[in-house]
Amino acid sequence: MGRGKIEIKKIENITNRQVTFSKRKGGLRKKAHELSVLCDAEVALIVFSSTGKLVEYSSSSMKKVLQRYVTVSGARLWDYDRKQMFYEVERARNENEWLRCQLRQRMGEDLSSMPIEHLHQLEQELEIATTKVRKRKDHLISLQLESLRQREASLEYDNKYLQHVLVENQALHTYYPRALCQQEEPNHSQLTAAALPVFRVQPSQPNLKDSGYQQPDLQLGFNCSGPQP
Repeated sequence: MGRGKIEIKKIENITNRQVTFSKRKGGLRKKAHELSVLCDAEVALIVFSSTGKLVEYSSSSMKKVLQRYVTVSGARLWDYDRKQMFYEVERARNENEWLRCQLRQRMGEDLSSMPIEHLHQLEQELEIATTKVRKRKDHLISLQLESLRQREASLEYDNKYLQHVLVENQALHTYYPRALCQQEEPNHSQLTAAALPVFRVQPSQPNLKDSGYQQPDLQLGFNCSGPQP
C-alpha cells in the first residue's frame, strides 16, 4: 500500500508544525542544491519559519544572486529594506519608551496620569513581586545560616581536638623531665657499709694499748658524690 495523500493546509498543532518544518527544510535545501548542480542553475533560497528562524541556501553568493534578481526584475529591494528598517527602528523606539514608562511607574513616578484601574493592577503586580522577592531573600538567608552552622560545628570540633592535643603535650612535657631526674639521682638506701671508707682510731693512752683492751673500731662514711662544702 502506498502512502495516503496528505492534505496541504496549515498544521494547527504548534509542536507538529515545528517538527514538520525541521524535517522538510533539509529536503528543500537538498532539492535546491540538486537543481543547481544538475541544471547548472543559480539558486538562492530564503525561508523564515513561523518563529522567525532563518533558513537560507545559495549556489554561489546570496548577495550576487539578489543583485542579479534586482537587475533582471527591476525590483527595488533596498528601498523596501530601508522602509522595513525604519519601521523596525520606530517599533523598537516605541517599545523602549513604553518599557521606560513602566519602569518609572514601578518606581513610584508618573502616577498622576494613571487611572484607578491601572493603579490597582500596578499595586497587585508590585505585591506579587514583593512576595517573590521576600521568599527568595528568606531562602538565601536560610542557606547562609545553614552554611554558618556547619562552619561553626566544624570549628568547634577542630577546637576540641586541638585542646586535647595541647593537654597531652603538656602532660608529656611534665612527665619526662621528672622521670629523667629520678633516674639521675642515686639511691642512698642501697649504699652498704662496705662501700664506705673505714677509719680506725687508736687510743692515745699507752696503758690501754698494751693492756689487751678490745679497741672499738670507729667507721665514718660520707657520700663522695655529694656537694663539697
